[in-house]
Amino acid sequence: MDQTIWADVTAAVDRALRAVPRHGRRPVYSDRLIVLMLLWAVWHDRCLSWACDRACYGTLFRPRALPSISRFSRRVKGERVRAVLQRVHDDMAVRGTAGPFGLLSDIDGKAVLVSPVSKDPDAKRGRAGGGFAKGYKFHAYINEHRRVVVWCVTSLNTDEKLAAVELLAHVPPGHGQADAPAGVAAGAPITLGDSNYDSADLHRAFADRGLCLLTPLRGEQFVGPGGRHPRTLAQMGPARREVVAAWDQCPDLAGYVMKSRNNAEGTFSVLSLACGLDRLPGFVRRLARVRRWVGCKVILYHARLLAQEAGKLQAA
Repeated sequence: MDQTIWADVTAAVDRALRAVPRHGRRPVYSDRLIVLMLLWAVWHDRCLSWACDRACYGTLFRPRALPSISRFSRRVKGERVRAVLQRVHDDMAVRGTAGPFGLLSDIDGKAVLVSPVSKDPDAKRGRAGGGFAKGYKFHAYINEHRRVVVWCVTSLNTDEKLAAVELLAHVPPGHGQADAPAGVAAGAPITLGDSNYDSADLHRAFADRGLCLLTPLRGEQFVGPGGRHPRTLAQMGPARREVVAAWDQCPDLAGYVMKSRNNAEGTFSVLSLACGLDRLPGFVRRLARVRRWVGCKVILYHARLLAQEAGKLQAA
């Protein structure tokens, strides 16, 4: 399986290099080598200096010449390396599916922790697993095929609703936008989220893009026996009123649809257990390094998913 994963990663990097133009003179060490060395180090949860040691390579990947650690660390911050990694992510997130976005998606956040005594100024304290911890938060927009199509990394104390607005800017509009300007048309793509995303402003933002956000309702303990006040219903907007009506009129159906959120939980489980995206190593600090590390982990997660799907097809 490791051979299949690395072959898929290498092929995706080669496709990305052909699509991203190169400017200036040809470097001594190619961008292909730099990107593959970075992915190799992240795959093995090792630092950049480890990747510059020839003894750390095997039969899957054995470069002829390796750059120094200073040159390697400088090259991984380059603009073309960043563009190639983004292209590889977009490529692998689509492969094996009809498209990156479908009719049912999930949005969720996952804590990526650091040591509680870490001096990283970008890592903040926030809620994680029912308590408080220090680190970052990985926000992901996941489609029904468990592809992480859009993601971002923020400090742990960032509100998930604010990150959702940033992710929403990279999601294509749904076909309900032109059909129902006051709300969301029937058949519009649905995004599932937990109760942290239940906000009138966020429901309105999804509706403006022709999408539907379905979440459990917050503040139900404050709803009196007479129901919600008409002024409260008027202030929340048409998008959230539709969600409230769905839970009031068809609670069993809404609960059944919400069970599909297990898709996001399964994705985060694989990222944590199989890919090691649970706690950050001690050498991954500051937001730029964390984003690069997490991005490589997502690429390797997609490669693992592709290898599993290929194995199932061969077994069938």
